[in-house]
Amino acid sequence: MATQLDLQEQEQLDQLKTLWKQYGNLLTWLLIAALSAYAAWNGWNWWQRQQSTKAAAMYDELEKAARAGDVDKTGRVFTDLKERFPRTVFSEQAALLAAKLQFDSGKLDQARATLAWVSENAIEAEYQTIARLRLAGVLLDEKKYDEALKQLDAATAKEFEALVADRRGDVLLAQGKNTQAQAAYRTAWKAMDATVPYRQLIEAKLTAMGAAPKAEKSEAPAKEATP
Repeated sequence: MATQLDLQEQEQLDQLKTLWKQYGNLLTWLLIAALSAYAAWNGWNWWQRQQSTKAAAMYDELEKAARAGDVDKTGRVFTDLKERFPRTVFSEQAALLAAKLQFDSGKLDQARATLAWVSENAIEAEYQTIARLRLAGVLLDEKKYDEALKQLDAATAKEFEALVADRRGDVLLAQGKNTQAQAAYRTAWKAMDATVPYRQLIEAKLTAMGAAPKAEKSEAPAKEATP
């Protein structure tokens, strides 16, 4: 019996050796690839955490400079941040903050360049749209109406549909295209939630143009009482 078991074990061992000769290298490479992928994933997560931590620290520095009204330092920190950590949300937020300070300080060229960077490099469509909305406002102030409309055409985040339409109305009105401006404001008014106070401003614009929107019926028609 012992001999029988030894023979069976030897046959199994021989089969295993044969299989290893045929597929051993492949299995080894697959195992190495799997382990490498796992290690890379862990390394990537660690790197991402490190990047976010460093980017957050730089954003705090930029925020302090912005609160102090230091335009030059804010610009320098933002430049460093976008070069070192361009694919983080901190760089996008920093850009919007820096652009606001630059605009308020009358540095329109810098504000335009900063907003253009966000509109082209932001990961989230929402940040791109916010940047394009603000950039369109800068271009409107500079009377660059066609460029402003191009920015609005590319502002596609659904959540900002009403604000995009409202800004489009502002640009068209500045161009003297009253009919088109009314249509844009009407689109904005319809898209804006009735509970948002900004909707009253859009309504005021339409009213001033002699196109006040019709009041919406807030209550359903009363049902006839049953006998």
